[in-house]
Amino acid sequence: MKHIFFLLFLVTFVSCQDKGQLNSVKVMQGNAFGTTYTIQYFSETQIDIEKGLDSVFHVVNKSVSTYASNSDISKINNGDSTVVVDKIFRDVFTLSEKVYKESKGFFDPTIGVLRNAYGFGDEAPLKIIDQPTLDSLRQYVGFDKVHMTSEGTIKKDFPEVYFDFNAVAKGYGIDCVGNFLKSKGIKNYLVELGGEILAKGKQLEKNQPWIAGVEGADSPLNNRNYVATVALHDIAMASSGNYRKFRVDSLSGKRYVHTINPHTGKAEQLSITSATVIAGTCAEADAYATAFMAMGLTKAKALLKELVDVDAYFTYEKDGRSQYFASGGFAKKMQ
Repeated sequence: MKHIFFLLFLVTFVSCQDKGQLNSVKVMQGNAFGTTYTIQYFSETQIDIEKGLDSVFHVVNKSVSTYASNSDISKINNGDSTVVVDKIFRDVFTLSEKVYKESKGFFDPTIGVLRNAYGFGDEAPLKIIDQPTLDSLRQYVGFDKVHMTSEGTIKKDFPEVYFDFNAVAKGYGIDCVGNFLKSKGIKNYLVELGGEILAKGKQLEKNQPWIAGVEGADSPLNNRNYVATVALHDIAMASSGNYRKFRVDSLSGKRYVHTINPHTGKAEQLSITSATVIAGTCAEADAYATAFMAMGLTKAKALLKELVDVDAYFTYEKDGRSQYFASGGFAKKMQ
């Protein structure tokens, strides 16, 4: 089968129709979390949601963005143990701890020191990444080395431990957008941000579920095409893959993929080349997609069987050929 990767781009995009047609689909586009977003929604009244969206993006960044120097997570990473974290940080921390335990440590947001070392974080990459270097850094990796106190502060076993919630925070932010839309009485909407999706209700104009596309892995970046579609209703979808996310060291020429194995510290391609997950929330889908990528195919399939209301689609390499696996629930949504 042709090697494919889920981009999750929308195949139901339509332009915002005349504002007088209040029952037609509304479309809003913009930038947030270092990427672009598109929101499609239906509302019987004219609602200005732009200001509210900006507030949502701001509070999420203020809590868990490592790229904002004054965020709570940046302060904690820099050694401030007096920060009392907010609900956003608590939610992300609690979900991360859950997936960390379920994945036996393959999902680990304390992997920040390694991501920075490889140049995938907010610091310049190390010039030399050998086994002694990885062994030294790995002593600061492990979600069991961080703790939330009853006062809401974060205690780290080592001051060098560096939080990086990028593998879950974007999904959580999308869920926050969904909660905001719900608070405005909007029941039918689709939020797409950086290739991750939260779909509620349905596409009323077509009287069908929201539809997402399956991108061909060999499609050009500037002319993407899809090979299948997925129907989404009251569900979230997120993907993780190394198809375009990698860095080639300018000196050694070595290729490092963005998925890092917390147990070895290595940024090497494993059997799974992309993982797309459907779950109840985008934060969950985001986290599990990252966990599956780091685990490899056999372990990922085993974990998937243990999870409730989580489905996945994997592309992987076997004997030099591209293959795919879809769980039963995922396959039912494919068209």
